[in-house]
Amino acid sequence: MHANASSSGQWRPLMELLAPRFRVFAADSSPIRASIVHVGAWGPTLFALLDRASPPPNDSDGIRFAVAEAAAAVAAGDPDRAAACFIDFWSGEGTWACTPEARRAPIRASIVHVGAWGSTLFTEPTPLAAFAALRIPVLLMVGASSPPAGRGVARLLRRVLPRVEMVELPGLGHMGPVTHPDVVNDAIASFLERS
Repeated sequence: MHANASSSGQWRPLMELLAPRFRVFAADSSPIRASIVHVGAWGPTLFALLDRASPPPNDSDGIRFAVAEAAAAVAAGDPDRAAACFIDFWSGEGTWACTPEARRAPIRASIVHVGAWGSTLFTEPTPLAAFAALRIPVLLMVGASSPPAGRGVARLLRRVLPRVEMVELPGLGHMGPVTHPDVVNDAIASFLERS
């Protein structure tokens, strides 16, 4: 699944890479299906797991505050400010200001759901122990420069997933699949070939 403020097009290069050997699907998500999105292989965002492991304040605080600020901006009718709060949290201060206008329109359209994203991120009821039942090979990827929240969830999942391979990619942030698709896609393709 793609990032919240993205679309299935994010995975087009990966689909092209895998299509000769695998049957691939890239669905477009919605806030209703947000819990599915957050169980993905890259920088997992089930922040409710962090909150249950250690009540706030914890590693989720940065994204918790960014979501709250973005939701307040949406409520105030300022989707640009909302997008800046959310995008700059994940990709670094000033990223929204440098985003090309063609890319801004779909983000503005999706950012109105930031409150629902936040609700899912922090209230997903699946307990950490439930992930121990996944007896399939799992590639758990995180960028070494990702915010603490994503890395914290990855650490928790790594402890319980029985067939997990953890990959931390140096120099990549939370948006590694978008900013460095070749590096991420090659790691995914390699994992699938081995599995």
